[in-house]
Amino acid sequence: MQFGIFDQNDRGPYPLSEQYEKRLKLIEFYDHAGFRTYHMSEHHSTPLNLTPSPSVFLAAVTQRTTRIRLGALVYVLPTHHPLRLAEEICMLDHLSGGRIEIGIGRGASPHELDYFGVDSDQAQAMYVEVYNVIMQALTKDQVNFSGKHFTYKNVPIDLKPAQLPHPPLWYAVPVPEGAAWPAQSRINIVCGGPIPRVREITDRYRAEWAAAGHAAEQMPLLGINRFVVCADTDREAMALGRRAWPSFYKSFMKLWNLHGTQPRYARIPDDFETVVKNGGGIVGSPGTIREQVSRMANEAGATYFISQFSFGDLTQDEVLHSAGIFAREVLPLARERVAQAV
Repeated sequence: MQFGIFDQNDRGPYPLSEQYEKRLKLIEFYDHAGFRTYHMSEHHSTPLNLTPSPSVFLAAVTQRTTRIRLGALVYVLPTHHPLRLAEEICMLDHLSGGRIEIGIGRGASPHELDYFGVDSDQAQAMYVEVYNVIMQALTKDQVNFSGKHFTYKNVPIDLKPAQLPHPPLWYAVPVPEGAAWPAQSRINIVCGGPIPRVREITDRYRAEWAAAGHAAEQMPLLGINRFVVCADTDREAMALGRRAWPSFYKSFMKLWNLHGTQPRYARIPDDFETVVKNGGGIVGSPGTIREQVSRMANEAGATYFISQFSFGDLTQDEVLHSAGIFAREVLPLARERVAQAV
């Protein structure tokens, strides 16, 4: 079991410049505490994400950290020029000393795609083309590609990533059938949603991995993502989550409400108690958190637990206290698993 961070960087209680600086200091804490990877989202035209350019923000993070791995989860590929994004990935990988990980996806919001002039009905086809061009650019000396949306002929490529042949890849899987391609392609996955569905996804991934003839000991990470609030008591943790959730929910739903639509896969309750009851969040005192994380990961068949500590109007001190409890109580589980395996 390994442990990472997911960050929407949604609108918090601070002015924007102060939020950026506090978030960088928070990531410094994650780095020192021993979390494996800092993953951040990409969203546009919404307070759900005030760092809409992952590459720009991660460039700053590379200079404030030394060990923690870093990456977008995900880059919304249809909104990016593939050659430019490949160059940014290479730059980030070298600036970080080989710590970049690449999340890829088509984008969850058709409204954000529309703002970029991308027809949401064409987004999947564009995503596939952008992915193929980027992989060529990262691994070959020339890009030659002919598709419906992108065409390149003999484009010279001088930049290569620090991690060869390319940095590790990540893919978000919402349904079990979506696990086949990443398993066959040796790509790490992350899952949200109810625990039984996550278990179906991880079981399908393992089955597809074995069917492809891959070695069991080389299996990528199977991640589960959850909101986490730790405090000195269970009651205090729930009170913090209950207070912070309305602000986060408002940011999350802004574009959907504006257009009178609903998310297809990532629907969330409007109250925090239901989030926790449904398994989308974990709250509690140190002992409660340790037991719940271990149980949830085992039930989900996950090998990687990703915590979203910062959301809504939680203050910097509240998030640091929460993440600090998690680091003391839960991160040792990773070392215990390693010791048991030796």
